[in-house]
Amino acid sequence: MKLVSWNVNGIRACVKKGFLDYFKDVDADIFCLQETKLQEGQISLELEGYHQYWNYALKKGYSGTAIFTKEKPLSVKYGVGDLTEEPEGRIITLEYEKFFMVNVYTPNAKRDLTRLDYRLEWEEAMIEYLKGLDMVKPVIFCGDLNVAHQEIDLKNPKPNIGNSGFTLEERGKMTELLHAGFIDTFRHFYPLQEGAYTWWSYMSKVRERNIGWRIDYFIVSKRLSDSLKDANIHCDIMGSDHCPVILEANI
Repeated sequence: MKLVSWNVNGIRACVKKGFLDYFKDVDADIFCLQETKLQEGQISLELEGYHQYWNYALKKGYSGTAIFTKEKPLSVKYGVGDLTEEPEGRIITLEYEKFFMVNVYTPNAKRDLTRLDYRLEWEEAMIEYLKGLDMVKPVIFCGDLNVAHQEIDLKNPKPNIGNSGFTLEERGKMTELLHAGFIDTFRHFYPLQEGAYTWWSYMSKVRERNIGWRIDYFIVSKRLSDSLKDANIHCDIMGSDHCPVILEANI
């Protein structure tokens, strides 16, 4: 099966920049979106053969997630734990026979780190949630996680130490999750690959020069490792300041 995750930074804008062409070409079994930036009724996507699940933020034009899936899930959940009424539309969980699919748009700590405490509370809740799911059946967890885990995951690590998305606290939470029995699938296949990024600033020539960060992930339960076939980054796909990430697995 093929799974895709993409922070589209506004699905309405992305559709105007070729989203549907890419969607058809990639032919994913499950396609996850983050930062959809719309409310119910503001777009109608004709995606033949797919079930659509949307989690909208209450705030207009902000956040939001979606999953398009060929196979209808056994159950659908929005939010997590006490966050089931979370107003920012950041989490969707689909349950299938053999695994849980969790799509997440992780909160940004903000440039001045004023949201770092909230971000760390979020991380604690997510780790416990994923560990709980993993006790039932394996988990595939994807999305824009707003953290570059290691120095290899961004172009200029030294000047960014302590900045939002590269604080020791955020990176530590990613390490904690991986140590709890999960795999960063891209690093599973390409542990030493440099220059592999999924997000670039809109500043002039930044993307052309590949000055980026890898902050979009597929993370899976460790016991799925033998089922993994490949993980890729489609950095040539435009339409957003992020690019799609791909996971292929035999599940």
